Amino acid sequence: MIRRLLPLISLVVLAGCAGGIKPMEHGPAIPVASEPDAFLQSQSQERVGAGLPAVKLLNTGEDAFLARAALIETASQRIDAQYYIWNDDDSGRYLASRLVAAADRGVVIRLLLDDINVAGKESLFALLDAHANIRVRIFNPSRSRDGFGRWLSFITDFDRINRRMHNKTFVVDGLVGIAGGRNIGDEYFDQHPTLNFRDRDVLVLGPLAGDMTANFEAYWDSPWTLPLAELYSKPQQPQSKLSALIESAASRHYQIEPPGDRETARGYLETLFANTVSAPAELMFDPPPEDPDAPAEAPQRTAQALYDLVEDARSEILIESAYLILTDNQLKAVDGIGNGRLEVAALTNSLATNDLVTNHSGYARWRRAMLQQGIELHELRPDAPACQRWVAASAACDGGEVSLHSKAVVFDRETLFIGSFNVNLRSIYLNGETVLVIKSQELAGAVADDIRYAMEPRNSWRVELNGQDELVWRSEGQEVQHEPEVGFWRRAMSRMLSWLPIEKYL
Repeated sequence: MIRRLLPLISLVVLAGCAGGIKPMEHGPAIPVASEPDAFLQSQSQERVGAGLPAVKLLNTGEDAFLARAALIETASQRIDAQYYIWNDDDSGRYLASRLVAAADRGVVIRLLLDDINVAGKESLFALLDAHANIRVRIFNPSRSRDGFGRWLSFITDFDRINRRMHNKTFVVDGLVGIAGGRNIGDEYFDQHPTLNFRDRDVLVLGPLAGDMTANFEAYWDSPWTLPLAELYSKPQQPQSKLSALIESAASRHYQIEPPGDRETARGYLETLFANTVSAPAELMFDPPPEDPDAPAEAPQRTAQALYDLVEDARSEILIESAYLILTDNQLKAVDGIGNGRLEVAALTNSLATNDLVTNHSGYARWRRAMLQQGIELHELRPDAPACQRWVAASAACDGGEVSLHSKAVVFDRETLFIGSFNVNLRSIYLNGETVLVIKSQELAGAVADDIRYAMEPRNSWRVELNGQDELVWRSEGQEVQHEPEVGFWRRAMSRMLSWLPIEKYL
């Protein structure tokens, strides 16, 4: 009898080992001795006119990579970086190496990462954390760090583990910030040889950078954020390994050549800042949950801001979202499209371009309902010629694929809602998100034009219901009655998963 119970007893013991973390009180911060960079100070004062922040869209991976690299070279006081994913690849290691170089000259580095994607990259982050001027913290970690126990924690701590920090911010000296959809990795910066994401960030100067710091510190000081040293051991001989990281990264060839010194970095930034736009803008973020074990049943702050903008829309809403899931509660908010008052069109990934079949299945589950509500749906083609416009390393477009990762909503070509927020249930209820609401016809119109360009038949399939109430995909005179450009098994997997009511967790 006892022998039969052993597997159950083992499971209970493992579940206990994988149990929830204890909230932590954090100690004092590393003191900052230096002053903010004078160049960044003067640029911020010059560009921020009449109290309005200066903002610029970073539409290409090239600009996004160079902006971050140049800001690291220019920093003299502090860098705060908050990311859902930081890959241990060429671009991830390059930017990490430049953070180390900045720390060597006295800049205080605070790196905040969500735990869900740390596994397999922990040696890089443990090495960074070994530097005296760098601190790394992990948001909402599982107690078990690898193997079966880590996966088991996803079950035993289901509600808590589903509360993720999807916010993405990068702030230098409290003066310049970047927020948007990009994580840190080759596929976000036009550096990947075969797969590149179409994404967007916004660079800001002025008080909005301070608001990004408030966003960062809300998570940095959360009791559900743990120092990396509480989770992983310190590496042996860290100083020699840190030096090797800098030397190795500097010796590599990159598709986009980063600035080699501070003077080059400032020259690049001066050109970038000269093309900013002054516009009313507000940063909003979802604070970390006070009790992550509590069920997430109410829309969060960023979702409510989106709802308010939808309610105020007069004629047109354009949605660009990597993952798109609208269910009954959200579709009620756009009832007006049925009487022609409001046109709603959405661009999202096709099954062929979606990096996650699970997420596509949630969209597929509600696709018919969205069409019946009157929403115009477009799904990106993997061979979209738009890749040549979006990706600086255009050779990757010839033999590779482009995938949509950007998240933006444009209202009446006047207001831009942009950031880390996907128009899906996970962003509405579960994830922490950061968005900028920008009132600018120039920027809103530019994003609207780009979304409409991506919706053209050469770049996307339009999904519709035909006369027999069947789903069809139309593009450049062709019509397909199943998910195009994918094999049977991928279609079958998406269909089977779409039968499951799990769309809130995708």
